[in-house]
Amino acid sequence: MTTHIQRQRGIWIWVISLVAIGFGLLTIKEGGTVLFGNAAARAAAGNYVPFVLWFNFVAGFAYIIAGIGLWMQQRWGVWLAASIAAATVLTFAAFGTHLYFGGAYEQRTVIAMSLRTLVWVVITMIASRRLLWRNA
Repeated sequence: MTTHIQRQRGIWIWVISLVAIGFGLLTIKEGGTVLFGNAAARAAAGNYVPFVLWFNFVAGFAYIIAGIGLWMQQRWGVWLAASIAAATVLTFAAFGTHLYFGGAYEQRTVIAMSLRTLVWVVITMIASRRLLWRNA
């Protein structure tokens, strides 16, 4: 017999898992279009910052793996989500340094990195509460 709390935990894990996987697929598609697309795709991206673009592209694969781990309610999925959140914060800080020293950028990169940071911090918080501390 399933309790209300178990069903609720399942719904939240289901939601963050799908968000992580969907976010990963979109990140890989968008990053791959700029990295491996034609000159028009790179021109449309404007003043993208290569290390941020590469980080996000590679991280997209980690997003999918984390989403699968969370879907399976594995503790390693929580730790991977936390690692993604931490790596995103560090990349965002490096991006900030790039800006401080006058590097070219697009405003949408600031928005995207803010969103990525928020999403992964929230995923980590929900996953930690639902999977790491569920028996505490």
